[in-house]
Amino acid sequence: MKKIVLTFFALLIFLVLYFLFWPVPIKPVSWSVPAAPGYAAPHAVNTKLANLKMISLGKEEGPEHIAIGKDGKLYTTVTSGNILRMNPDGSAQEVFVNTGGRVLGFDFDAAGNLIAADAVKGLLSIGTDKIITLLTDKVNGDPIRYADAVVVAKSGKIYLSDASTRFAPKDWGGTFEASILDILELSSTGRILLYDPEKKTTVVVARGLSFANGVALSQDEKTLFVNETGKFRVWKISVEARDLDVFSPGSQAKVLFDNLPGYPDNLMRGQNGKIWLGFAKPRNPTIDKMAASPFMRQVTLRLPRALWPVPKAYGHVFAFTEDGNVVADMQDPGGAYPETTGVTETADRLYIQSLHAKGLGWMNK
Repeated sequence: MKKIVLTFFALLIFLVLYFLFWPVPIKPVSWSVPAAPGYAAPHAVNTKLANLKMISLGKEEGPEHIAIGKDGKLYTTVTSGNILRMNPDGSAQEVFVNTGGRVLGFDFDAAGNLIAADAVKGLLSIGTDKIITLLTDKVNGDPIRYADAVVVAKSGKIYLSDASTRFAPKDWGGTFEASILDILELSSTGRILLYDPEKKTTVVVARGLSFANGVALSQDEKTLFVNETGKFRVWKISVEARDLDVFSPGSQAKVLFDNLPGYPDNLMRGQNGKIWLGFAKPRNPTIDKMAASPFMRQVTLRLPRALWPVPKAYGHVFAFTEDGNVVADMQDPGGAYPETTGVTETADRLYIQSLHAKGLGWMNK
């Protein structure tokens, strides 16, 4: 009996020491998170996103970003690293290219090249001949660790988000794992970059963002809309800004949406001046409470992953005008289509982007 008791206490001491002192990769920063707004107008609960129609992607999953190319084909990135190409109805699917990394956001330039933010490789240009060219993977000698979203201006200039300068997906088990670490740490190292293809230069537009994510341009291309996932908000940032710290943004940046009900992911321009935003996950009360407690966030990473307070599945997208007026809101409280990262709008359809769905969801307009 004495041996059993001693063994029990030794195990107890080990567990206490483990939860208190076992090294974790994050160095959490305290943040006074605003109280979650819940689902009230203009985001009142509805089921407009439920019962989506599905395009099978075979063994592929995670159509994280969707866009219609200049050839009229639908392109989407998936978890395997493939970029798929198909007809808008989902027929004639093929692997357009595999970059050997993980493309998240992409856009097309005037010549029809697919400009890809590859979270592993950096900023790539993929020609119609499928030749892959690295445009940039550094800024001022510092690696682009987590290329996430990208938009190409009519001038040819390319704006992209580098979600985290702390956690590179290639070093931390993938894009999802690296994003969890960055959002738990809240050290706000994300930034927006500008690549000029004529000068072949890369500069910082803005920094200090807690997981810089979706990027879209205003219609006059003087302003960038940027999702700050870790702090539930959307920014408007002047394209003329250079190395702007959003902790003291001045006149070149302001928050358009603050304290949103979920984690904003992609931004996509829609029809008639709209911009679509998708929430990867809803807010989680436990995670919100831990924002002011760096120690508890360290303890969380010492728990088995199954015990992490991962937000529930909840489908949610909305559209807004450039002045911040919400003009559409669609939800699926059941979360049948998981991690609704964004919306691609065509003349007759809405395609719903997703981080982990096993098909491509869509609906008629």
